[in-house]
Amino acid sequence: MSSAAAAKRSVPIIAFWSVLVPLLNIAGHTAIFFLLRSSSLHPVLYAILAILWGVAGVYSIYWSFNLVIELYPDKWKRRIQPFLFIGPAIGLLGWLLLIPTVRTLVMSFQDASSSKFVGFANYAAVFTNRLLLTALRNNLLWVVFGATACIILGLLIAVLADRSSFERLAKTIIFMPMAISFVAAGVIWKFIYYYQPGEEQIGLLNAIVVWFGGEPQAWTSMMQPWNNLFLIVILVWMQTGFAMVILSAALKGVPEDILEAARMDGAGEIRVFFRIIIPYISTTLLSVTTTIIVFTLKIFDVVMVMTGGQYDTEVVATQFYRQFFMYQNFGYGSTLAIVLLIAVIPVIVFNLRQIRKQGEI
Repeated sequence: MSSAAAAKRSVPIIAFWSVLVPLLNIAGHTAIFFLLRSSSLHPVLYAILAILWGVAGVYSIYWSFNLVIELYPDKWKRRIQPFLFIGPAIGLLGWLLLIPTVRTLVMSFQDASSSKFVGFANYAAVFTNRLLLTALRNNLLWVVFGATACIILGLLIAVLADRSSFERLAKTIIFMPMAISFVAAGVIWKFIYYYQPGEEQIGLLNAIVVWFGGEPQAWTSMMQPWNNLFLIVILVWMQTGFAMVILSAALKGVPEDILEAARMDGAGEIRVFFRIIIPYISTTLLSVTTTIIVFTLKIFDVVMVMTGGQYDTEVVATQFYRQFFMYQNFGYGSTLAIVLLIAVIPVIVFNLRQIRKQGEI
C-alpha cells in the first residue's frame, strides 16, 4: 500500500482522536471539579487534593494532546506542536487579561450601574473633571521626577559601587527597600513624615528639624507640588535599588578593552561615560526606564496609605478605586481604567520597537 493511501486511511483516525481527547479531558476534569465541590472534606485535605489534581491534571492534558499530535504527519506535527505548549499560557493570559480588558472597555461606555449605554459621555466627563485633571498632573509629576530620579541615582550608584571595595555592602543596602511592599513602605514613611502640634515630635523628619531649631511641618499636606514630591521620595527610595541592580549588570558587560582604548586615546572619564558606556547599555537603560515609567503611571499603594488622595495628591489609580469600589460608579471607574491603559500602551510599544531595532528580539 502506498504512503499516500496510508495517509488517507489515517485521516479518519487522527480526526477521531483529535475530537475524542479534548472531550475526554473536559469531561474528566469537570467531573473531578463537581465531585470535589459536592464532597465535605477537611480544608487541608481539599488543598492537598487541589494541588495533586492541578499537577496531575496539567500533566495529563499535555501528555494526551501530545499523544494525538504524534499521529499527525511530520509536516503538520512541526506546525502544531509548539502551540500545544504555548496554547495554555496564551489561553490563561487571554482569560485573565484580555477578557477583563474588553469587559472594562464595554463598561466605560455605560452608565454608573452598567445598565444603559451612554456612548462617550464618561470620557467627556473624565477630561472635564477637575479632580481627574489634578490626578493626571500628579501622575505626570510622578513620571517626570520619580522615574528620572530613580534612573539617575540607580545609574550613579551602579557606576560608583562597581569601583568601590564595598560594592556588595553598598548594593545590599540600596536594594533592601525592594524587599518590602509599597504598603509597608507607606506605613514606614508615614511615621517618618508624622506631624503633631508642639515641640515634641515622634516623626523622624520633624524630630530632626526641631533638633536643629526649625519648625515642624505637615509634610504630606503642604501646598502643591511639595506634598507630591515628598511622596515621590518613597518611590525613589524603593525603585532606585531595582534600577541599580539591572544597570550594574549591564555595566559589567561593557568590554574593558574598549574603555582602556578610549582612555589611552586621551578621553576623560566623563567622555568615556557618555560616549561609550551610555550607548553600550542603552537597551538596558531603555528597558529600566520604561518599566519604572509604567509603574509610576499605575502608582496607587503609596498615595492610598499616606494621604488617601487628600490634599491634591490624587492619582488616576486612586480615582479609579474611589469611583469604582467606593462610589459604585462602574461606568466612570471603568473609563479611568481605560485612560490608564491608554497612557501605558505607548510606553510599552515604544520600548518593544526600540528593542527590535537593536536586534534584541
